[in-house]
Amino acid sequence: MTLADQLSPLLRPAGGGIHLVSTGRDQQAALVRRLAGATTDAEVTTRWRAELERAAGARAVLLGIPCDVGAGFRRGANLAPAAIRAALIDRDPAWFERARGAGLVDLGDVFTVPQLLHDEMLSDAQLAASRRALYPGLPGADALPVSPLSIAERVFRTLLALNPGLRLLTLGGDHSAAWPAVAALASARPGLGVVQLDAHTDLLPERLGVRLCFGTWSFHANELLGRGGRMVQVGIRASRRDRAHWESTLDVRQLWADEARRDPAAAVERVVALCRDAGISSVYLSNDIDGLDPAFAPGTGTPEPDGLSLDFALALIRRLGREFELVGGDVMEVAPDLAPTPEGRSLTLATATECLRVTCEALLDLPA
Repeated sequence: MTLADQLSPLLRPAGGGIHLVSTGRDQQAALVRRLAGATTDAEVTTRWRAELERAAGARAVLLGIPCDVGAGFRRGANLAPAAIRAALIDRDPAWFERARGAGLVDLGDVFTVPQLLHDEMLSDAQLAASRRALYPGLPGADALPVSPLSIAERVFRTLLALNPGLRLLTLGGDHSAAWPAVAALASARPGLGVVQLDAHTDLLPERLGVRLCFGTWSFHANELLGRGGRMVQVGIRASRRDRAHWESTLDVRQLWADEARRDPAAAVERVVALCRDAGISSVYLSNDIDGLDPAFAPGTGTPEPDGLSLDFALALIRRLGREFELVGGDVMEVAPDLAPTPEGRSLTLATATECLRVTCEALLDLPA
């Protein structure tokens, strides 16, 4: 069985991860062809399967997880992976081709059943029903995952088993979509740490009985990493508890937004020092767009005032790429259609594309 045969049942070409039957389907198909640089659906499939085969020798992969069922307030982040890719092509039509030449493979999107999140939340009957719907007649389907987070983790683990040096780039989706990459990398990369840009801590052990969602993924990532300051959170400002509580009870390290705003250069140095003190050698950079001030990204589900500047975020990403092995990164919680104005939508996408571009350049050592 080829790698494309293993991965293609779990994924769809870029822009195609949201299941549509009638409304919006033609527009989605046109976007998928545009993102693939193809003129027909058959050409999309041929090009995409060829890219899947390339993943075994890639330096980095990009995966969209168009799922926001793990969010808690306003939804719309499921549209972000397609919108961010399209905005990046609008801005720089040759960017993806340059990145591809440097070793990036765009795997496309996780095929998302919009009512599902993680397979651990499903009964045996629901697992069986979803497998029948997603993988009709496919041999071995009874062992395949059906929920977006579970599918993404399977894809990442499969690829890391073939290519241990692979770097993972993810487009969410709500912030629970960071979990699959961190879970897969934690077992493959000794010395892994997570630097998280966010207005919120996401450090609940569970939320309304749900173990993995936007408000809990950091808690479980921190546990997986073994605590010890290997989770460094930057930009926090919306929390019922103060920094002392989180650092003393969970052994995370935090730099709140007001500290970073007072002296951005010193804040970058502080993050680097915290990573070094924890013995971190490789970094996963998780970028919740609401870590930034709404002046830079108003289109998100939970905007919070007094956030980080875009310049600070980009400087931190670049510095982490120079000081450590950057083994993965993401852009999360972008919900462009939640921006209050068309200008805000455009601004949000411009910010998200810049974050994606700079993160990818740091992963692949591309020139700016």
